[in-house]
Amino acid sequence: MTPSSFFGTSLRRDPNQPADLKARIEVQLRERLEEAVDFVCLEALVKRRQALSLPAPSADNTRDREEFTQSVHAFLSELRNMIAPTLSEAQREKIAAAERAPGDETHRLLGVHVVLARELPDYWQRFEAGRAVYAAQIESGSERRGLLGRFFGGG
Repeated sequence: MTPSSFFGTSLRRDPNQPADLKARIEVQLRERLEEAVDFVCLEALVKRRQALSLPAPSADNTRDREEFTQSVHAFLSELRNMIAPTLSEAQREKIAAAERAPGDETHRLLGVHVVLARELPDYWQRFEAGRAVYAAQIESGSERRGLLGRFFGGG
């Protein structure tokens, strides 16, 4: 290893990560959000299954993966809706841009939360409050009624 190549590397940085600091922060924030959302939604799914005496979800079951994905979408959408009334106009514009980004729904919803996490100093406290509300809805079973109520125009 030559001295110039030694100083050009970082032991803390994965070589597959972008070199740009802003892009690296974005990637790490997205990864942290993905992990947190996976934890929230998987925990809720497992608890719901236990309460209904159903088998635990399985990663190789298509229906379980679809149910998990729907749970992720519901959680991220509800959390965004909880936070949205407190945003400034400039922040709302950034959220709208993230919602129009290319990619699937999961990618766009996570992108919205990356923006929120960068914009709001108390984002993780709001995330935790949203997690608690979501977990309570799942445990009480009201999440199904709430989703159906909104679908049929009653919620």
